[in-house]
Amino acid sequence: MPVTFDQLYEKAKSVLNPRRLSESAEAGGVGAAILAESGRVYTGVCIDTGSSLGFCAEHAAAAAMITAGESRVSKMVAVGWDGQIMPPCGRCREFISQLHDDNLDAQVMVAAGVVVTIRELLPYGRQPTTGAQAT
Repeated sequence: MPVTFDQLYEKAKSVLNPRRLSESAEAGGVGAAILAESGRVYTGVCIDTGSSLGFCAEHAAAAAMITAGESRVSKMVAVGWDGQIMPPCGRCREFISQLHDDNLDAQVMVAAGVVVTIRELLPYGRQPTTGAQAT
């Protein structure tokens, strides 16, 4: 039985645990869940640092996926500490798109009931576009 976005949302929400790690770092305010091509779900949380060296929850989930030997994303969702669905930031969109060529077709829930692909989130990304001519 395929994993639904409702199930991914619950997985992402389940790892939320906002907390201060140190004087200059916080974690767990955003949770993410990635469904890989294999059907396995990987989760992660954000780590925010005062020096901007932290990373997003999507990066943490993707790192777990890569560690397990996978790179193809089928679906993904991120959830804020208040339970609201959060679209991936530009850095996450680009990051996920570069992990596997087919990830441009990964489905991303960006709001309740709204699902788009990474390709739709990156319409003018690093990939060549067709039909546009410079004048």
